[in-house]
Amino acid sequence: MMMRITTVSAAIALTLLSVSTSLYGQRPDNQINPRSLTLLKQGEAAQQAGKFEAATDALETALAVDPRNRQAFIVLAKVARDQGMPGQAIRMYREALKLDPNDQVALKGQGEAMVAKGAVVKAQENLTKLRKICGKDCGAADQLAAVIAKGPPVKTAQQTAKPATPDTTKD
Repeated sequence: MMMRITTVSAAIALTLLSVSTSLYGQRPDNQINPRSLTLLKQGEAAQQAGKFEAATDALETALAVDPRNRQAFIVLAKVARDQGMPGQAIRMYREALKLDPNDQVALKGQGEAMVAKGAVVKAQENLTKLRKICGKDCGAADQLAAVIAKGPPVKTAQQTAKPATPDTTKD
């Protein structure tokens, strides 16, 4: 009987030691790796210069270095929007919101990307969340409300037309 208790006690002690050691080595969520922050700045500069491929490379590397770098997700979303890819932007904003569900910039940006994609009802949900977070006097919510009121972009016939296929039935 004594041997069983000793074995169980030893197992519990080892488990507690392992858990406490792994928690001790982790940084708090608000301490982003400095290398990741440097890469973020490089990505932002490239995005502002219109060098979207370089921006994407730097930002993805920043996230590889520290996946908790919420701002890198937000800038990646902006790069996607600059390239006319609202679906990709929505996904990047979603990743940022997983890290902080109350991020006003991410909620506003995701809502704007949703409107660009035609998902006005979903954008309205983001607006509701923004209004809850920042109240009546909220610039981000007012800006998103204006984008929602404007509605999704109108596609011209030229944008929606399929490319002509060669006629292979000729002699």
